[in-house]
Amino acid sequence: MLYSELWYIVIKSMARKPKAGPSSDPELLILASLASGPKHGYAIMGDVGAFSGVSIGPGTLYTAITRLVEKKLIVPKASSGRQRPYELTPSGALQLGMQLKDMQRVASAGLERLRLA
Repeated sequence: MLYSELWYIVIKSMARKPKAGPSSDPELLILASLASGPKHGYAIMGDVGAFSGVSIGPGTLYTAITRLVEKKLIVPKASSGRQRPYELTPSGALQLGMQLKDMQRVASAGLERLRLA
C-alpha cells in the first residue's frame, strides 16, 4: 500500500467536527438541556431537538453523556425504572456558562463585523 493511500484512509476515518458549527456540539447541547433540570436520555434528545433543531442519535448522545460524566460535568441520578436521569453539576453549570459567554462574544463580534462589511 502506498503512503498516500494509507494517508487517505486515515484522514477519511478520522472523526470530524460537526458541519453546523459549535452550536451543534453534542456535549454543549446536553449541558444546555440539563440546565433546566434532570432528564433521561430520550428526554434530552427531544429537548435538544426542540430548542436547537439539532437531532442527536442515541450513539452520539450516550457517548457524549459518558464523556460528561467522566469530566464530572453531569452525574447520573438514582432511578427506579429503566431510564436513568442525569443532572448538571455545579462545575457543569459553570462550564456551560463560560462556553456560552465565549460563543456570545464571538457571535456578537462576527455579526457586528458583517454589518460593517
